[in-house]
Amino acid sequence: MGMKGKVALGAVVGIVVIGAVSANSGGDDGGSDVKGSSASAGQQAGSEKDAGAAEGADTAKAEKKAAFEGDGDFEVGSDVKPGTYRTTGNTDGMCYWERAKDASGELDSLLANDNVTGTSYVTVQATDKFFKSNGCGDWEAVDPKAKGTPAATMSGDGGMFAVGTDIAPGTYKSTGNTDDMCYWERTKDAAHSLESIIANNNVSGTAVVRISASDAYFKTVGCSDWKKTG
Repeated sequence: MGMKGKVALGAVVGIVVIGAVSANSGGDDGGSDVKGSSASAGQQAGSEKDAGAAEGADTAKAEKKAAFEGDGDFEVGSDVKPGTYRTTGNTDGMCYWERAKDASGELDSLLANDNVTGTSYVTVQATDKFFKSNGCGDWEAVDPKAKGTPAATMSGDGGMFAVGTDIAPGTYKSTGNTDDMCYWERTKDAAHSLESIIANNNVSGTAVVRISASDAYFKTVGCSDWKKTG
């Protein structure tokens, strides 16, 4: 367990659809249409003014300190508190995480897991016993009340985007996808259970998806970039 690049519950992430996804259904805008096929402060200053600016930047950096590192086994309640966390800047699917109900390392202990490219959000629940992370960027706690400036475009291999914060709801299009390697997913939360998925698909050619304002996250892996069209 916990090896870098580990396959998520027997399915290659981003190529599989419900029924084989890492441990991940619902319905709104086609929720029943689930497919069966298979996201420098501290620079030394040369003047007192620059030094003061650097000090302020260091303070801001400290305020954004990661909740916990991207490598290790963390006991829920003592090492990591229940809540939603985000990791960013991951490449090539080498970030692997899992929520576990015990430390046996056996398949039955898995509650949910994933291999990540780009960004991932995960909600660690109070009933979880361990959160395991390998090869990931550090995890930061997500403020559920945080506001953002939602974008109208997103990287097709960017991982997970928070709807209403990272991206605006609406209709998005991705073109030029090949060999069903484009995988997208609308979810109602970041628990990564099967019940979390509202709709998902693997796509060749052009993909069009309507992201609802009531969706919590949109996941995209191996796709061409997405652009809001309506």
